[in-house]
Amino acid sequence: MSSAPRTDPGEAPDGPGTPGPSPATAGAAPGRSGHGARAARVAALRPGYRRELADGTAVFFEALRHRCPWCGSARLGGRLRTTDLLQHKPGVFALDRCHDCGHVFQNPRLNERGLAFYYRDFYDGLGEDRLDGVFAGRTASYRARAASVRPHLTGPAEWLDVGTGHGHFCASAAEVLPQVVFDGLDRSDGAEIARRAGRVRHGHRGTFTALAARRPGTYDVVSMFHYLEHATDPQEELEAARATLRPGGLLVIDVPDPECRFARLLGRWWLPWLQPQHLHLAPVGNLRRRLEGTGFTVLAQEHARAHDAVDLVAAAWLALDALAPREDLPWLPEPPGAVRRAARGAALLAGVPLLLAAALLDRAVAGPLAGRLGLTNAYRLIARREGP
Repeated sequence: MSSAPRTDPGEAPDGPGTPGPSPATAGAAPGRSGHGARAARVAALRPGYRRELADGTAVFFEALRHRCPWCGSARLGGRLRTTDLLQHKPGVFALDRCHDCGHVFQNPRLNERGLAFYYRDFYDGLGEDRLDGVFAGRTASYRARAASVRPHLTGPAEWLDVGTGHGHFCASAAEVLPQVVFDGLDRSDGAEIARRAGRVRHGHRGTFTALAARRPGTYDVVSMFHYLEHATDPQEELEAARATLRPGGLLVIDVPDPECRFARLLGRWWLPWLQPQHLHLAPVGNLRRRLEGTGFTVLAQEHARAHDAVDLVAAAWLALDALAPREDLPWLPEPPGAVRRAARGAALLAGVPLLLAAALLDRAVAGPLAGRLGLTNAYRLIARREGP
């Protein structure tokens, strides 16, 4: 979530899976649990990561672009340079901004090998259990998304959630929209997990463009919640949505807002930059015009309802996690010793007051005033597919 998985602006990712098959992750030895089980899995993965990193990180990138992938302008400027602040995999990532249309994009962009490397063990494998718990706790947010679409529905509908992850949105949305049947699409095995759990009727695995070619005119609603920013070619994804929808069907898109003031104030600590996963961040005007040019009519544009009030606490956590010694990760040359583990625990414990203060500011100040102050970190567009 897609060409790659997605991540919501104020939460851990809840999106489509990896951009290709990831290698099987080794299980822990029988009888182990907790820290010991994780340490065994990390140790089993370390040789594979060491081999992949033997040639350095330059092999994970395409050539530098000299024109905007959205409008073709050559008037580009550097927007941000950062590292992987979530997984802490090696590499430096750059975002450029087009001075003509405002589009923000990763440059140079990850190639297929790079996408596979940086997504591995994030949504699946080593990171699967942790993120599944985060997704499961997003019920209120998922219901709010479904409620925003309800006024535009006229009766029973078939809905495809693109980049569904494990289908938690679909399960929550079904409670709000009992006349809707939900299917999910994901490039990882998340769609099958969602089907087995009863969260979706059908779990499709693969790319959206391939599904659109197989099943044109199948759905009444297509949702892309924090998915499009991960796509290598957003225009192809919009065309796939148009092909998959029946005439009059609805397309719902949530994406991070690169014009959010927090993006400037927080710099590299603004979570929705999410490097290296986010490849494209389109201003709302750009995406509206692109939708209209693809055969859609925009019915609603929402900012406050798409906002997730976690910018400050997420920035505080990212900074604190960057300062603390690393935990045991398979892409590090060796596991941390007891002293480093103790130092990490102490650093994170010392940062708890900062995290609590940031969370309070998010909820009590930044959240209620986000729309008025231009602090909304995402926007939502609801569009209708026109014509045959």
